[in-house]
Amino acid sequence: MTTLTARPRTPAKGVAPTRGLRRPRRYGRVLLYVALLLGAVPTLLPFVWLVRSALMQDGQMFVAPPEWVPSPFQWSNFSEALTALPFGLYLVNTVIIAVVCVLGTVFTCSVAAFSFSRLRWRGRNVVFALLLSGVMLPYAVTIIPTFVMWQELGALDTFVPLTVPAWFAGAGGGVFNVFLLRQFFLTIPFELDEAAYIDGATPWRVYWTVVMPLSKPAIVVVTIFTFIGTWNDFLGPLLYLQSEEKYTLSLGLASFQSTFLTQWGYLMAASAAVIAPIVALFFFLQRYFIEGVTLTGIKN
Repeated sequence: MTTLTARPRTPAKGVAPTRGLRRPRRYGRVLLYVALLLGAVPTLLPFVWLVRSALMQDGQMFVAPPEWVPSPFQWSNFSEALTALPFGLYLVNTVIIAVVCVLGTVFTCSVAAFSFSRLRWRGRNVVFALLLSGVMLPYAVTIIPTFVMWQELGALDTFVPLTVPAWFAGAGGGVFNVFLLRQFFLTIPFELDEAAYIDGATPWRVYWTVVMPLSKPAIVVVTIFTFIGTWNDFLGPLLYLQSEEKYTLSLGLASFQSTFLTQWGYLMAASAAVIAPIVALFFFLQRYFIEGVTLTGIKN
């Protein structure tokens, strides 16, 4: 009677064992996460300090060594700070300006980028080079003539100087947005345009039904950049707005700081409330933001 013994299984010829490779990959991933966490600590520390200070009493903020957990939580700082000045009205003004600027920037910059990337016309590259040269012009050089222009038009103390330039693609930061959208539009296959033209589509039809739906990541990036820039803009409202009922959040926060200079809890609470929408916006749209910045284009 013979017994059968199982022979050791040998890996196929040309196939390397993978068990030994999993550990180095796992260790490398762990080291990568640790490095990212260490890099995130100095970035998040100011924001954490702001939030904990907004929930503390003034005497507790400067205790040495610092206390990171408020005891007790001073929730009244937010309610008292946001009611000391009409921040609700400032929020409405800021949202109106931001929405109008976002709509104007996205529309005009995308139309200009479509013309520079998808249409063929004489002098296109020369005009695009002249447009890019506008980036080298410092903003401080144009402040005085721009202010005089709006003053002559009688548009001071209105939202017109803060919103109308967004409807011209080359105004403000529009040059960068045109460049960003143009580079993204170039990654879209031109065969899609040709197929649409064969079916009788016009350039406007191609722009709206072919190019724009395929460019959502880039559109989101332009939207985020424009919204954040408008939300945080301080110099523009400071120059053109005079009535307090037309203040934006940035002007309202500066006015609040001059009034409640020594009340740090109120100041921290108001600052945290002003930047909270920006943090939330980036948190929910970060996937599209990263896709648009890297200019991945579309996948076949």
